[in-house]
Amino acid sequence: MSLTTTFDRSLDRDDLVRLATTALLAGVAADLAWEVWARALTPLWVGGPLQPAALIQSVFGFNNWPLAEAIHAFVGVVAYPLGYLLVALPLARRVGSALGVALPWPIVAAGFGVGLWVFALYVMAHLFAGLPPFLGFIALTWASLVGHLVFGLVVGAVVALRR
Repeated sequence: MSLTTTFDRSLDRDDLVRLATTALLAGVAADLAWEVWARALTPLWVGGPLQPAALIQSVFGFNNWPLAEAIHAFVGVVAYPLGYLLVALPLARRVGSALGVALPWPIVAAGFGVGLWVFALYVMAHLFAGLPPFLGFIALTWASLVGHLVFGLVVGAVVALRR
C-alpha cells in the first residue's frame, strides 16, 4: 500500500516509518534546543523566558497551562518537523529547480524557522489573539526570531544527517 503526497511522490511503508522516525528525532532535538534558548538563554537577554504556552492560552481562550504546554510540545515535536519534511523541503526543491539551483539545507531550514516565527507572532499572536503584529517588535520579538531560527536549523540538521 502506498500513500501519495500532495507533491506526487509515492511513499511505501518503509518510507513512512523512516519519515516518522526522522520527524520525531528532529522534533525532539529541535524542541530541546528551543527550550534551552527560550527558558535558559532568553531571560539573560530580555529579562524573562519565551512563553509560547501563554500565547496558546490567548489564542484558544482557555486557562489550562499544562494543556497549553502539551499543545506546544506536540506542535514542536510532531507537527512542525512534518511540515518541514512534507511542505518546506518539497517546496524548496521546486523553487530551487525553477531557479536552476539546489538550495542548501541551512538556507531552507533558516527560511523554515523564519516562517514559523511569522506564523507564531503574526498569524497566531496578531490575527488570532489580537496582540500587536510581532508584539510591536520588542526585544522578546527578536528573541523569538532567534529561537525559531534555532528550531528550524536543528530540524534541518537532523533531517540532513538522516539522509
